[in-house]
Amino acid sequence: MRNPDNIQALAALKPDYMGFIFYDKSKRYAGSLSALFVNGLPAEIKRTGVFVDEEINEVLLSVQEYGLNALQLHGAETADYCRDLKALLPGVEIIKAFGISEGFNFGSLAAYVSFVDYFLFDTQTPDHGGSGKTFNWKLLDEYNLDIPYFLSGGIGPESLDELTSINDTRLYAIDVNSRFELEPGLKDIELLKDFKNKLPL
Repeated sequence: MRNPDNIQALAALKPDYMGFIFYDKSKRYAGSLSALFVNGLPAEIKRTGVFVDEEINEVLLSVQEYGLNALQLHGAETADYCRDLKALLPGVEIIKAFGISEGFNFGSLAAYVSFVDYFLFDTQTPDHGGSGKTFNWKLLDEYNLDIPYFLSGGIGPESLDELTSINDTRLYAIDVNSRFELEPGLKDIELLKDFKNKLPL
């Protein structure tokens, strides 16, 4: 999200989280968005900063400036990096994203268990997400940890039936983005409203 009018319209739908991308190589980069405006969003919406291999000091500055409640980490951030962030920001949720493809080693997630609140499973892409493509959700059968997760990657209006069929209490949230956009960073509010009303979660 980066357009103030679009953000306000989306806020009226009362999403649990709203993401702001602070990765300057993204076409959805929100770095020019007013921090005062973001801080004024309803308190029940968790302002979520999306980062890719950012220096910890820069993340801390963004948390302070934009009043971020959650961090979504989409790069190659290590467990030690997450540990350090968690120690510095004990009241901020840490969501570590992983791109999933055939052969992904779910065992590698064990090192993060003590330092993250949630995992996010996305489609593996060289651009750290935003591909509009769905990965094979059957691969999640290999996930054997207790940490709840966000499901992401190419989820659109046509995904409702498949989402309904997922029987996993660890599925915590549905992360949607490009399939609900009119253009990068600009959401189709009516499409999102209809999807949210039909979502079985």
